[in-house]
Amino acid sequence: MSFPFDVISGEEYDRQRASYDPLTDALRRLIDVGIHTAVDDGTVQEALRHLEAATELLERDQRTVTSTLRHAETGKPVAWANPAVGLRNAIAPPMVIQHEPDGSCWSEFTLGRAYEGPPGWVHGGICALLLDHILGEVASEGLSLPKFTGTISVKYLRGTHLGPVRAEAFVERSEGFKTYARGYLKDAEGVTVEAEGVFIMPAWARDAG
Repeated sequence: MSFPFDVISGEEYDRQRASYDPLTDALRRLIDVGIHTAVDDGTVQEALRHLEAATELLERDQRTVTSTLRHAETGKPVAWANPAVGLRNAIAPPMVIQHEPDGSCWSEFTLGRAYEGPPGWVHGGICALLLDHILGEVASEGLSLPKFTGTISVKYLRGTHLGPVRAEAFVERSEGFKTYARGYLKDAEGVTVEAEGVFIMPAWARDAG
């Protein structure tokens, strides 16, 4: 069956983004300094009190209904919570995905210590997450069509350095309700991970069409 969705106006989207973007960036910074901090126990406890107070403030009004939020002008879903591109999710890098006229897409962003596996290297699961998302993005024509991961294969050519990276994706072909996409993750030295996947339009979307 289809997912429920709410519509947000362009004006309200811009207002919320301007309000919550700085909060999300501050949370990302908090995660990073929490990993690196070497303060004494007393300072840790002081910081904890401030964090608990901030949590109580943000808990005063919480959304209780899970639904897909769509932009009224574009019709595309608004990604607040997505762990790869969520505008209000501090664990997302996030990827800001650029779309080219030929249908391909790409994103350049920085992966810091929050995404570390072996010292100095990006965790392999993070690489897979990012590629799964950008392949899904290109297969669904910028999330304008419901296409979900059927299978995905990831090949690690070498480690990915922490720091600036680039993700790319393109569609190889489409067959009926299936779209075949490929993509890459690159660091400053070149391609580190390759991925290919099959993305499928669910039955409820086929019936709706």
